[in-house]
Amino acid sequence: MIFLNGEPRERAGATISELLVELGVEARARGVAVAVDGEVVPRAEWDARRVNEGERVEALSAMQGG
Repeated sequence: MIFLNGEPRERAGATISELLVELGVEARARGVAVAVDGEVVPRAEWDARRVNEGERVEALSAMQGG
């Protein structure tokens, strides 16, 4: 089990890109950042970086407005 944006999921072994698709986030969209256990994962690694059991993944999107 992993934690994706605070929610438990049975997705250990998935790539960052696969998890973003599940969230409905276009992986190449501008303004998207991903951290695993508090460390930012560079965009170039999203297709290869697999999430291990127990890791916490946070996907964030920048929003405009005030």
